Amino acid sequence: MTEQQSFYDAVGGADAFRRLVAAFYRGVAADPKLRPMYPEEDLGPAEVRFRMFLEQYWGGPRTYSEQRGHPRLRMRHAPFAVTPSARDRWLGHMRAALDELALPPDRDEEIWTYMVMAAHSMVNTDEPQYPGAIDVSGR
Repeated sequence: MTEQQSFYDAVGGADAFRRLVAAFYRGVAADPKLRPMYPEEDLGPAEVRFRMFLEQYWGGPRTYSEQRGHPRLRMRHAPFAVTPSARDRWLGHMRAALDELALPPDRDEEIWTYMVMAAHSMVNTDEPQYPGAIDVSGR
């Protein structure tokens, strides 16, 4: 019986995920609306955490859980006002990173579908609806 290859291995393993997440964070670092959502002076630690999470999710090493426990994505994002416009900006940077990675179309669709679902599930704050509101989304 042949073992089925994981998504992680099929797309290039650690190197592919390193490139994907690095490209994503280059976009975030230059985004004046999203950058404030990353409180660390250096985006390096956030980049490592996100890469480890994605690697584990897609069938790679379980380093994320070994170092950080259960992902608890909604809980970990709760301190930040994730609005629909912040989600859309995040997805824009992820789409650009995936385009740079140039995965085969079926693999691109698979990971993009997950990213869209995950981004939508992180929204925890509506856009401000009244004059003078503080727009935490950075819109």
